[in-house]
Amino acid sequence: MFMIKTEDLCKDFGELKVLKNCSLSVEQGEVVCLIGPSGAGKSTFLRSLNHLETITSGKIWVEDVLLDDRINSVNQIKMTAKERQKSLLEMGMVFQRFNLFPHLTVFENVMLAPVEVRKMKKSEAEVIVRNLLEKVGLSDKADTYPSKLSGGQQQRVAIARALAMQPKMMLFDEPTSALDPELVGEVLQVMKDLAEEGMTMIVVTHEMGFAKEVADRVVFMYEGTILEVDTPEVIFTNPNNVRTKAFLNSVLNV
Repeated sequence: MFMIKTEDLCKDFGELKVLKNCSLSVEQGEVVCLIGPSGAGKSTFLRSLNHLETITSGKIWVEDVLLDDRINSVNQIKMTAKERQKSLLEMGMVFQRFNLFPHLTVFENVMLAPVEVRKMKKSEAEVIVRNLLEKVGLSDKADTYPSKLSGGQQQRVAIARALAMQPKMMLFDEPTSALDPELVGEVLQVMKDLAEEGMTMIVVTHEMGFAKEVADRVVFMYEGTILEVDTPEVIFTNPNNVRTKAFLNSVLNV
């Protein structure tokens, strides 16, 4: 069963074609890493999945629900905002920047969305939040404000906040790129634990070691196009596309 599927996704910013006929399906429990040079369209592709970007044309399914069938930016699928939101809430997202509310404690940051958006009972949400903070190793920081946390700790709070909505899949947009090198490992470990638990994940990353170790499949994007999709073993040892080879040679210094 696929959790997310795209068909011929295109995204134009005026004359600039950022995505060009991108088709990809991600199965339940699969970890897919998107790699490629800056400007390849990786983040735009990811943001298109949960409607942070509006595609120009193409189709997007979430589970078995066709949410988008766009022609010239006009969606041919008619559904209510509530129906569409129900599917989109199945996708949690973690960004490069943590975007935590500075005036709320760690606990309050993670509690906010399940109570306000999911309309979860506070007593139920509290149990979930405490379990999630333990999962990301921050139980002792529940009453701390974001300004007192390291970047790695803030990103782990952001992951807990996304998980508090109990999504069926997680989207990560370069979650370690804003971190100091010594803090990257703690965030990647949380993501590895999620993968081992069977969470469906799409990860835009520059961490080739993570992609090699954790991904079921690696997607190489270049100039708005998906050029190659294969297992990490193939992508990192014997890629088929010359662009993939050149990119990996540059980032791995092979």
